[in-house]
Amino acid sequence: MSQHTLFVCTSCAFATGQREHRGQRGGYHLWQSLLKCQQQGQLPPTFRVQPVECLSACNRFCVFAIASPEKTTLMFGDLPALDSATAIVQLAIQYAASSDGVIPRRDRPALLQKGILARIPPVLPPQP
Repeated sequence: MSQHTLFVCTSCAFATGQREHRGQRGGYHLWQSLLKCQQQGQLPPTFRVQPVECLSACNRFCVFAIASPEKTTLMFGDLPALDSATAIVQLAIQYAASSDGVIPRRDRPALLQKGILARIPPVLPPQP
């Protein structure tokens, strides 16, 4: 069973021109929403929600990346902090079911059909 990780930038701003909401950064709110989804069993059991201090997309707000060994890593940004968890969970389910991590734009949840910041090829084991 493959291990999957959702990396959530906890330093990201809440929105364009608004760093914080209720005393916390937008990325923190997104991370907390995803933790709640995980605790409620909405994420596949192979997923870990990992907070990170920075994903270096500082000109964007609410950034996350989804990764797994030997799969393409996907990174998204400009997401509404309080309203993105459901779409991210849907993407996580699709990602876990995929063999290579590539989820065609048309198949992704509507919120994630835009805002992709990176598609990083997998690191594959050396071929004999």
